[in-house]
Amino acid sequence: MSLQPVLDLVNLVPRDLILPPANLFLVIVAGLLLWRRWPRLGRIVAGTGLAALFLVSSTAGARFFVAPLEAMTTPLAAPEQAGAEAIVVLASGRLRHAPEYGGLDIPDYVALGRVRYAAHLQRRTGLPILVSGGNGASGIDPAPDDRAYSKAHAMAAALREDFGVPVRWIEPRSRDTGENAAYSAAMLRADGIKRILLVTDAMHMPRSCAAFERAGMDVVAAPTMFFGRQSQGAGAWVPSPEGVRRARYAMYELLGLAWYRLRSAGAEPGATGVPADAPAGSQASIRAKCYKG
Repeated sequence: MSLQPVLDLVNLVPRDLILPPANLFLVIVAGLLLWRRWPRLGRIVAGTGLAALFLVSSTAGARFFVAPLEAMTTPLAAPEQAGAEAIVVLASGRLRHAPEYGGLDIPDYVALGRVRYAAHLQRRTGLPILVSGGNGASGIDPAPDDRAYSKAHAMAAALREDFGVPVRWIEPRSRDTGENAAYSAAMLRADGIKRILLVTDAMHMPRSCAAFERAGMDVVAAPTMFFGRQSQGAGAWVPSPEGVRRARYAMYELLGLAWYRLRSAGAEPGATGVPADAPAGSQASIRAKCYKG
């Protein structure tokens, strides 16, 4: 029996409700509602939610979730010796209708960090670049008037105009990491390319590496933006928007790892956009290569 119908149903749950801080506010509200009838239970539930909210609101607390993900990958020491044939950089968020850029969308600061590292790698290796990312969300297509200029187009413009680096391929259709891999791999295979430098955040790398390996690519991880390696002083325990952002990002990736494993187990061959005959790596080899540490 396929798990795909169940997974499709779960995918309809809004992510904001299962990630901090919204999920913890829901726990606190549930505790307050329980308080009137079961005071002891209500206090425990509300207090747990409040304590967890305080924890994930600091960069030090967020590190408990960030560090395990970043430990699965390592910085790329010698990109010139990796034997790669292309660089693939994955899109993140965007700032829409930036007035200082004539109303065009531009990469957000997370995507810009990836773009900067891709430019650095291109200058060191001379390899061609593929940028990947559409404007939709997982399982949800963008609005018709939001398809012409994708996140990939915005990243390509930044690479060319701001960093002076050429871009050979633009993949503008993907709605999630799995489709990043499937669509990018198809474009690269058409040009006979198999081994790639994959650029994304360190937290995002395990899931991205696994997706591209399943799509038949030979991945050399090129992670950037290691948040967990920053120094931690007493001020790191003070609640801050950055703490919430990091914890939210890390929890999203941890859930995403579990989600991709379930989806790959429950989907029929070719159902996730990867051709059924794509030479994807075995689960054992993917774990060894992408989930280090």
